[in-house]
Amino acid sequence: MADTAGRNTRPLALHVPEPRFRPGDAVSFDDLDLPAAGAVGRPPVDAAPAALRDYPYTLIRVLDPEGRAVGAWDPRLAPDRLVRMLRGMMLTRAYDDRMFRAQRQGKTSFYMKCTGEEAVAVAAAHALHRDDMCFPSYRQQGLLIARDWPLVDMMCQIYSNAGDRMKGRQLPVMYSSKEAGFFSISGNLATQYPQAVGWAMASAARGDTRIAAGWVGEGSTAEGDFHAACIFAAVYRAPVILNIVNNQWAISSFSGIAGAEATTFAARANGYGVAGLRVDGNDPLAVFAATEWAAERARGNHGPTIIEHFTYRVEAHSTSDDPSAYRPADEARAFPLGDPIERLKQHLILIGAWDEARHEALRAELVEQVRAAGREAEALGTLSGTAFNHGFETIFEDVFATMPPHLKEQSEQMAEERRVAGV
Repeated sequence: MADTAGRNTRPLALHVPEPRFRPGDAVSFDDLDLPAAGAVGRPPVDAAPAALRDYPYTLIRVLDPEGRAVGAWDPRLAPDRLVRMLRGMMLTRAYDDRMFRAQRQGKTSFYMKCTGEEAVAVAAAHALHRDDMCFPSYRQQGLLIARDWPLVDMMCQIYSNAGDRMKGRQLPVMYSSKEAGFFSISGNLATQYPQAVGWAMASAARGDTRIAAGWVGEGSTAEGDFHAACIFAAVYRAPVILNIVNNQWAISSFSGIAGAEATTFAARANGYGVAGLRVDGNDPLAVFAATEWAAERARGNHGPTIIEHFTYRVEAHSTSDDPSAYRPADEARAFPLGDPIERLKQHLILIGAWDEARHEALRAELVEQVRAAGREAEALGTLSGTAFNHGFETIFEDVFATMPPHLKEQSEQMAEERRVAGV
């Protein structure tokens, strides 16, 4: 009703999303709608986006509760390949544990674990070609590990020591490796999305065969860069996979703040007219299958794919965060999709390719591998020791292909002043 002046007489109100559970609440995910493993069909890789409109509203799952691989999305991988995927996830977790302890010991200033999310990176890496370019966020260290990048190199970056290829210029965990197809991580959220799309467009413009893949958290989908990237990807049918890691929490803000109450994150694909999939992010086989499908689609010039990985952030956002302040302590244990390492282990045991003894032996081997790498990296310096020993002259390096005259002049001036000062 409106009054005689034409004004609305009913006060307007804003809806502010709130998580279902706060510290102290009883946690239950019984109302979570999870389709059975194998229930979702696998469309052709060249299907028109309009034919895929329902896929963002379901969940692609391959492993059933007993560990069987079922349904059309089963990638039917050889057991030795599955063991390599399992090893990569286990090594990622062992690496995380070691570096978390190093931060607590004062050897570095910062660290971020990906516990429970290992499949999102490791399984995807196995589905991509080795020379495809990855544009990760800060919780995809498993990409480097799955591509057999040296742990010592990663640790040196965290310590900003003499072996740090970034020469102390990046926040710990902001790795970079052109050789491993791992684009420099940016602390500014979602910037890697337009970078991934631009790289993919350039690859297509050159007539190359390599595709790109980018990763952001669900909170980053609220950034403008996310939407700009999706527009370019859709318009130019860029050969790119745009992964959204929905781990339920963006630091202390739950996923509803980014729009999860209204719809799924994969559903944003429909608005852009591109393919969208929603996958069980704790099911390594489902992550592999969805990534492989999207990669084949990109290589066939059928356009980009947005993949939402539905998972859960088990640990704190970072070593600077205390999740007990905003979520129940038992929420991670109650999350119904389980542990990706345990699920793949169970599957391998079920098909007769693995057993508990081999699993424990591998775990011990990987822990020792990480420990040995840690000793080697720490010998080159840590935050609590002599980590920051890069020469002052390095501030002028690695920025321009050819140093411009004004920087060359400043560099020479600094060198002369240091010579005169005897330093």
